[in-house]
Amino acid sequence: MNSYTSNVIREGLSFGEGPRWHEGRLWFADFYRHGVFSIAGDGSDERLEHSVPSQPSGLGWLPDGDLLCVSATDQRVLRFSGSAESTFADISSYCSFWANDMVVSAAGYSYVGNFGFDLDTLLMEHGVEGLVTAPSTNLVVLDPGGKAIQTIPDMDFPNGSVITPDGKTLIVGETMAFRLTAFNIGGDGTLSNRRVWAQFEFVATDGMCLDADGQIWLANAISNTCLRVKEGGEITGEVTTTQTAFACMLGGGAGTTLYIMTAPSSDRFKIADVTDGRIEVAEVTTPGAGLP
Repeated sequence: MNSYTSNVIREGLSFGEGPRWHEGRLWFADFYRHGVFSIAGDGSDERLEHSVPSQPSGLGWLPDGDLLCVSATDQRVLRFSGSAESTFADISSYCSFWANDMVVSAAGYSYVGNFGFDLDTLLMEHGVEGLVTAPSTNLVVLDPGGKAIQTIPDMDFPNGSVITPDGKTLIVGETMAFRLTAFNIGGDGTLSNRRVWAQFEFVATDGMCLDADGQIWLANAISNTCLRVKEGGEITGEVTTTQTAFACMLGGGAGTTLYIMTAPSSDRFKIADVTDGRIEVAEVTTPGAGLP
């Protein structure tokens, strides 16, 4: 197993989410600074791209270049066309709690997860024991016009997700089940053939990305690590971070810089009013592939 230690390139975030390498810059959502930001590859030149008052989360781009952003607390997906903002989809009827991460295919289909329950309140009132009976929820499939065309039930906190370079496979992290789940993507964007891609003993799968070897880098949301895993669950790489890792993305000029969003906690009762989030990096050997 290859082991790496990260370096901090940016401090002062509240809670970074949805990192994406796009047009030579790292884009990301910051929950409690309520915006979508981009920075240069070295962490400099931060720009506020779009304000999202109701807490931005997952990001992706449609084929025409418009940006989609999950608006978590009001359970919408927003569309930004230049400076114009509109509601791309209201998915509140499919969400049991906040909307979360997503990935958008090259054909414009979006795959959107949600928490399924109020994680922070449950932990505060019942501790980790309460997670044993936490409810499952839906993964929502949107067509390129924003219409919900499918829901996949019984997902245990669908979170980070990737699409393989051929566009035929979606892999979704089920955080509360400690697993990665794969689906076939049909020509109409719908999902079939649900199966376990990797099962772990104690890895809370969070934001993730795919590399050119077909392996996945994922943030382990209960530790200061990002892990590289093969189909079947073998761990082949590990990056040690300065605080808990919540999402990661391969980018940079060669596609081998692993950008990692870290924070002391994801508990909104502890972090909403502070800016202790960081962006950390490690240089790995295999470049990114697929989407996001």
